[in-house]
Amino acid sequence: MPQLHCYVAEEVATQLQHKAEQVHLSISKYLALLIQKDIGTQWPEGYFDLFGAWEGDVLQRSEQGEYEVREVLF
Repeated sequence: MPQLHCYVAEEVATQLQHKAEQVHLSISKYLALLIQKDIGTQWPEGYFDLFGAWEGDVLQRSEQGEYEVREVLF
């Protein structure tokens, strides 16, 4: 597993240590989780190419019925 090294201000390192302690993790594991969370939020490659690619029957929305009238609360 690769190791990464970075430099941060003393204040940032102290805050990072406190955050890691709060969740009972080492600083290394805490940073790895933060990085994974940030990187893992991207859409998979080709995801948006699927829009409009449906080749089945035309999708129909079912009847929605009448709206319910509710009393206004103030």
